[in-house]
Amino acid sequence: MNTELLLWTLIFIGSLALLVKSSDFFVDASEQIGSFFGLPAFLIGVVIVSIGTSLPELISSILAVRSGSSEIVIGNVLGSNITNIFLVIGAAGILCGEMVVQRDVFRYDMSFLLGTAFLLGVMVIDLRIQPGETVVLIALLIGYFWFLSKRPEEALSEFSELSAIEEKASKRPGFWPWFLLAASPFGIYFGAEYLVESVITLSRIIGIGSEVIALSAVALGTSLPEVMVSVSAVRKGKVDIAVGNVVGSNIFNTLAVTGGASLFGTLLIPESILTFAMPISIGATILLLVVLFDRRITRLESFMLLVFYVVFIGMLYGFI
Repeated sequence: MNTELLLWTLIFIGSLALLVKSSDFFVDASEQIGSFFGLPAFLIGVVIVSIGTSLPELISSILAVRSGSSEIVIGNVLGSNITNIFLVIGAAGILCGEMVVQRDVFRYDMSFLLGTAFLLGVMVIDLRIQPGETVVLIALLIGYFWFLSKRPEEALSEFSELSAIEEKASKRPGFWPWFLLAASPFGIYFGAEYLVESVITLSRIIGIGSEVIALSAVALGTSLPEVMVSVSAVRKGKVDIAVGNVVGSNIFNTLAVTGGASLFGTLLIPESILTFAMPISIGATILLLVVLFDRRITRLESFMLLVFYVVFIGMLYGFI
């Protein structure tokens, strides 16, 4: 193997691990300290968790724009959304069996998810995200937070890594939570910086577009926490949390990551995104709606979702 390729592959893996783990530390420390100071569970669950768990995508996307590689942003967003639906839901269902959803996800959640997916599809038709479109995305994000504030119990399962917030005792945080709260942002920043640099360098060495790496390897790495959370939730019988985790994460990726990154410059969209990744992202969202129509996900349907993920990766790299 080419020495330079091996070196930058190791840097990619290391920086991705640093980015994701630092974000986990930040969320855990923020939740513990916030609980101690009596912050409402809704505020901790939605604001801290939704922002904190999307920090890998958000910070790496902002740095990608600043480095002149804005194509990484949309690849990161769409890749994460596709991975969340196909891999996260699929893996949870395969490992845990049939999943029955108690909540009426069609009343609000899926309509908002489908709406944001189509909205992003319309915005990228001209192969760029314009400043006016950025305002729309940020306004919708604020509106979404306001909407969630009107139903805080459901909102906590929407961003569910800390779904047990209300059950945790508000113990006085020791040294480590404070230390991690102060140190984790440095890990997030440097992890994101070297992740973006390694993606750009690897795309040059391998001879493929950086958006391809963002759609696959970066998206997979940043979605692994969602896989673990969803599998754990389903095993505990909390299917609504697993589904809410995917729905909330995808909405936040579309609005906050795309909108937040585009505040730092115009996002240029590769044509391959418009003709390949975007249709698959919208199709995956529609498929999730169909699968959830009867409020249950069978093991066969979960297997089908995993097959679609394998096909997606195979098509992305030209194996299929």
